[in-house]
Amino acid sequence: MSTIVAPTRPRWSSVALWIVRGLLALAFVAAGGAKLYGVPMLVEEFRHIGLGQWFRYVTGGLEIMGAMLLLLPQKAVLGALLLICIMVGAVITHLFVIGGSPVPAMVLLALNAVVAYAKRGQIALLAETS
Repeated sequence: MSTIVAPTRPRWSSVALWIVRGLLALAFVAAGGAKLYGVPMLVEEFRHIGLGQWFRYVTGGLEIMGAMLLLLPQKAVLGALLLICIMVGAVITHLFVIGGSPVPAMVLLALNAVVAYAKRGQIALLAETS
């Protein structure tokens, strides 16, 4: 069994990554909570998508789950990858189905990609423990 040693980062880099993870978690808890609560604008948006309101609940739940995973140091890469998948879907939906600007989803996608890249060493650790 091989041992994987994570590269050491400067302290400011670790602090900046924690700040990004915290802000992303706040954004996704707010967005997921709004979907689960049933904010009328989101209900109408998901009606326009055409998959039913169950899809709003699933999306909201996955966003909250991803936000919680982002805050767990050993699971942050899983949260980032989950949220990247959701944001790819959001960008595609904005571009081809509901209209509106896909820029907020693209920004969240990029920030989650930064977290996933910074935590890429966790992927090997997770595969090794499975």
